[in-house]
Amino acid sequence: MVSILQARTNEKIRVPEVRVVDAEGKMLGVMPTADAIALAREQGLDLIEVASNAKPPVAKILSYDKYRYQQEKAMQQQRKRQKQIEVKGVRISVRIGPHDLQFKADQAVKFLQKGNKVKVEMFLRGRERANLQYAFEMLKKFVESIPAPHVVEQQPKRLGGLITIVIAPKTQ
Repeated sequence: MVSILQARTNEKIRVPEVRVVDAEGKMLGVMPTADAIALAREQGLDLIEVASNAKPPVAKILSYDKYRYQQEKAMQQQRKRQKQIEVKGVRISVRIGPHDLQFKADQAVKFLQKGNKVKVEMFLRGRERANLQYAFEMLKKFVESIPAPHVVEQQPKRLGGLITIVIAPKTQ
């Protein structure tokens, strides 16, 4: 499908012959471009190139305004059906208690069940930076405490005093 801005009409069609389809969708056959334009003008319509990669290119006889309207409606439908995946954030600490860790895990499960990705952030302050192994173990423990089917999309990554991990819902 040619985008609305790229659709060639009437004199902008530069190929010598085109396969012509009329407004009802009936195939009229291959004919010279000039004859096809003349046929479209007789009917008070435009000749619109709809498949430029075909051999010969396919052109349709119909009103350009109607064609543009149909294309815009199709684009709106595509956008409506498209699922937006959000990345939700959960922050935990190295010194987080077991109950708080479970609460954050339950929060992450809710996000995953809604189809969103979860970015878990752990800030390290002061002396916490010295014991990175403990921080990575805490993150591993957090991921294991999530019962929902999930996939670790980005392994734990350290950026200064911040360790992040991205978890995505598992798709069947």
